Amino acid sequence: MSGLVTQNVQCPCCWETFEAVIDCSVEQQEYVEDCYVCCRPLIFRVVSDGETVTDIAVDSENE
Repeated sequence: MSGLVTQNVQCPCCWETFEAVIDCSVEQQEYVEDCYVCCRPLIFRVVSDGETVTDIAVDSENE
């Protein structure tokens, strides 16, 4: 199993919803990824149980 899942997230800058690919093989992670709609950098904070996303927070990098 690859541990990759998709998760719908909402950009805190443009408020558009897009699908992000999350690697659940890492239980706690924080990384920067650009919004697929407005291209602004976003900070993803993800918690998983190894198979599914149990918590996700997406914030603007400028906050």
